[in-house]
Amino acid sequence: MFALDSRLQQDTVLIGDFPLCRLLLMNDANYPWFILVPRREEVSEIFQLDTADQALLWNETSELAATLKDTFAADKMNVATLGNMVAQLHMHVIVRRRADAAWPAPVWGKHSAIPYSDEQIAAITAKLRGVLADDFTFAEVAK
Repeated sequence: MFALDSRLQQDTVLIGDFPLCRLLLMNDANYPWFILVPRREEVSEIFQLDTADQALLWNETSELAATLKDTFAADKMNVATLGNMVAQLHMHVIVRRRADAAWPAPVWGKHSAIPYSDEQIAAITAKLRGVLADDFTFAEVAK
């Protein structure tokens, strides 16, 4: 059974689910920073997914990145899997703007996180409604 790593659970807000991945919003208002987590047990590397899930992960990542680029007027999209702090496989999809707090450096460890307000989370969810694919299911809390 899939279980979300406790650190991801603590640091993020649940947005919903693609067919493979859970979509989370990093609770840091410095950046529109999203995380995709394949709902598979004990997977820490992309190559541990079967071929179909690998393709689905890349498709969901690409779809999300393209949607976020347009929706949040990104200058650049940062997409990465690192897993140095959290072993569970997760894909960072971060909207970067030349005017953001860390540009052009990486976002990790640059600034203290500024938690989103409930109103900001609702606004982000509203922006994503209607632009994410029909196969995306919003979480109850994200409605």
